[in-house]
Amino acid sequence: MNGEKGLNGTAAAAPCGTTGRRPRTGRGRRRRPALRAALALALLPVLLPGLSPPTASAAPSADQPSAAVSPNEAGVGGSITVNGQGWRPHTLLTLLICGQNMIGGTNSCANGDGRTATTDDHGAFRAPLPVAEPPKPCPCVVHVATVTGQAATADAAFKVAGHPVAPLPQDVSAGRLAVLAQPRLTGSSGLLTWFGAPPQRELTVTLGNLGSAPAKDPAFKVGTSHGVFAPKWENQQWHGTVPAGRKAEVKLPVELAAGAHGDYLISLKYGDRLLVEQPWEVGRPWGMTLFWLLLCVVVPTLLFRGGMAVVNRLRPARRPTSAPPGGPTDLPDGTTALPWFAPDTTPWPRGRGAE
Repeated sequence: MNGEKGLNGTAAAAPCGTTGRRPRTGRGRRRRPALRAALALALLPVLLPGLSPPTASAAPSADQPSAAVSPNEAGVGGSITVNGQGWRPHTLLTLLICGQNMIGGTNSCANGDGRTATTDDHGAFRAPLPVAEPPKPCPCVVHVATVTGQAATADAAFKVAGHPVAPLPQDVSAGRLAVLAQPRLTGSSGLLTWFGAPPQRELTVTLGNLGSAPAKDPAFKVGTSHGVFAPKWENQQWHGTVPAGRKAEVKLPVELAAGAHGDYLISLKYGDRLLVEQPWEVGRPWGMTLFWLLLCVVVPTLLFRGGMAVVNRLRPARRPTSAPPGGPTDLPDGTTALPWFAPDTTPWPRGRGAE
């Protein structure tokens, strides 16, 4: 400061190259590396397209339905515990013990000894399952599947103690077909269907060939069931080829019986494996109802009119009266003319001669 003096009594001189202000610190210089680092992190996804932002890579994926059993081996008559997670909350599930890894569908499962379970609020469940012998040899699995709603399944390896074990059957078909999209029924009902003609639709399914060989002219089984009755199967062959590793849209005709109405279920099998089940709500043929209603009204009316015409022809002719037109008739006083078919019950007055 001005006026201050050094130890030798002279005024302290300002350092060379300064004007008496406070010297600069290194804070501004320290900010530049931080700004450069932030700019580099912001431009990193643009400079390196192959890398994704840390937040996107760290996002967890949706849970997949899973199942596990404890213990992994038990004999017939015992019981195991099946645990699962990743399912939809409050969903009804079926638990089955199946042989041959369930490659033949539910025909390989002990359906009579299955159990059901319901998931909790978090999509998890825990349920006991009695051990039963499946109709097919092991390797076996515990198959868990949803009952209603969107289809979801999961299998857990399990060994039935004492049950025979056999190699898995080889896929002798030309290809392994699997459903890739939700099936649908296309088409509509016409005027004849409204009067009781057989309802017809076309089952459209997108199938993919998971095998190493093409599937040429595959043969399917189309089943139709109503209510609790078993489906009626019909063999149908699709003319075409599904190359290996490719997909194709398969269309198969479906026809019900004449006058069918209500809730039906259309099933599709490839070999012994069930591919899809598609519900079909068939409307009532109201034209037939209207026809029978008119028949019940028109036929009695025609019969009545025909009967009256016959009666009119068979009745006797009227006898002419002797009275002039507009004059009095020859009927006694107090009497009335009766129809020809009515009995004569009118009391006639006594004449003078009868007295």
